[in-house]
Amino acid sequence: MEDDGVPVEDLLKLKLIVVGNQGTGKSCILNRFVNETFEENYQATIGLDFQSKNVTIHDQDVRLILYDTAGQEKFRSLIPMYIREAQIILLIYDISDRESFDSMPKWIQQVLDVKNSEVVFVLIGNKNDLENERKVTYEEGKKFAEENNFIFQEVSAKNGNNFEKLFEVQIFEAIYNKFKNEFDKREKMGYEEQVNYETNEYANNNNNDNKVKLENNISQNVKKKKRCC
Repeated sequence: MEDDGVPVEDLLKLKLIVVGNQGTGKSCILNRFVNETFEENYQATIGLDFQSKNVTIHDQDVRLILYDTAGQEKFRSLIPMYIREAQIILLIYDISDRESFDSMPKWIQQVLDVKNSEVVFVLIGNKNDLENERKVTYEEGKKFAEENNFIFQEVSAKNGNNFEKLFEVQIFEAIYNKFKNEFDKREKMGYEEQVNYETNEYANNNNNDNKVKLENNISQNVKKKKRCC
């Protein structure tokens, strides 16, 4: 199977998981990112769901595998097994729901219980289109993120506000910096493959040129013999 001419098995694969309280818009955020759409009456996730999206980061093809977790208490025992495999953690709260923001330390601890430092943390305040219903200030979210060395952004899954900045600038750049060695290795492999390809093309072209020259010489010799006999 290929995507845009690149075999899927050759893509760098990274796993991203969203966590946070129920009703914060986790599924809507992923749907906005993957499909660029918003569904007003999105069904609550039961257990866990996933999607995937191929993106380009610093000229490298990357497949993001996106895990969508349920915020209900009864499903939280399922989350750690997927956190272990993830390289990017999106911590989602609702700016109009104070409790969802106050729950962030609990979600962070659940991640840290099963993950080491080799992970990109992103704190996202969703629903910033509900400015009149705001219960968490932008400054509070930013300060919390800075204290924990997290990426921070407020967005609206409903109207797409700040999505391009969040993903294509902040998250993609953080992924590149965190996994730069892997990107450099793949870039080197791509360069070597290009050099080998061009070398083989050059050799094949020279062989073809020599073949044509040889055939021309043979043809001319045959014609000379015909004239002298």
